[in-house]
Amino acid sequence: MPEDYSIDTAEKARTARVVGPYLQPLLQIVKAAGISPQELALAAGLPENCLEPLPQWLLASNYIRLLDTGAKLTKNPLFGLHVGAQVKLGTFNVYGLILLSCNDFGHALQQTMRYEGLAHDLGCSDLQVHGEIAEYQWHSYFPKASRHLADSVFAGIAVFGSWLAGSTLPVREVGVRHAAPTDAPNYAEEYKRLLGIVPKFEQANNYGLFDAELLERPVPNADVSMYPVLQQHAEQLLLEKQRSQQDGGIIAQVRATIVKNLAQDRVRLPMIAQDLHLTQRTLQRKLREANTSFQAVLDETRHQLACNYLQQANLNLAEIAFMLGFQEQSSFNHAFKEWQGMNPGAYREQYSRS
Repeated sequence: MPEDYSIDTAEKARTARVVGPYLQPLLQIVKAAGISPQELALAAGLPENCLEPLPQWLLASNYIRLLDTGAKLTKNPLFGLHVGAQVKLGTFNVYGLILLSCNDFGHALQQTMRYEGLAHDLGCSDLQVHGEIAEYQWHSYFPKASRHLADSVFAGIAVFGSWLAGSTLPVREVGVRHAAPTDAPNYAEEYKRLLGIVPKFEQANNYGLFDAELLERPVPNADVSMYPVLQQHAEQLLLEKQRSQQDGGIIAQVRATIVKNLAQDRVRLPMIAQDLHLTQRTLQRKLREANTSFQAVLDETRHQLACNYLQQANLNLAEIAFMLGFQEQSSFNHAFKEWQGMNPGAYREQYSRS
């Protein structure tokens, strides 16, 4: 990746988001210090109830504000580092499940570059291999953010990567753009404990160097059979995310929320309204004003996804029914026939012939 990637950074930063689960490690640290989400939100200049229950997403700029505010309220100069150390599988949403289905760490890093935006838009990853050495770089979309942002990302990578591997991942060198946190007397020990190494500070890029042979290391207990299903779901989530960011209208927001919740069977009106921080009545009114209804958006979304999934030969009908939130394959067959005028098997056969 070229060093000057700032041409579109301003636009990315304007629309950048983090998903709700990505907030959980931050809130966990704050709550442990006796500070409520409401107190944190108000101190950061945000609406009092914007963090509990967890929102579907939050502007990335507000997340960075919460990082800085959390550090001040808890009086913790290594707040970002400790936030990253609390990441769990659920923190990364579908992207985390994708990593669990990769056959080796090279594949996992490729998926990171493709799908990390399903968890956050804080920056982008890059991987370059120079002979026996591989270099991972993380380019922040918010280069003026405090050290807490880069620290949280790198600690999260170290913790989740080691959990994925079943042991501490060996690293040759880590570098970060920010200066050493000399206001924390024990900073060197904490970086070594959480990253496995004390980083080099005030570097040109945020990076990590490791032996390239690590890319061929298998991911223990990976369920590679789930990768095709998860990959198709992740692609649809990316598509809906792009649509919702391009069109902030209520239909796009509802559609994106439906796609996110389908496999968990959380696509009833009250649940979608809650995720959008709207009352049911308000959501219904907004959809009427857009000349549609919740059921119409739900059916249209399922229909479109069903057609896309049926065009993928590696997905069987039972998997597709599950991904669309149907309890039984027969229910999916019935619904699809109403939408398309033929059953799913006939549609797949027709598509294959064409």
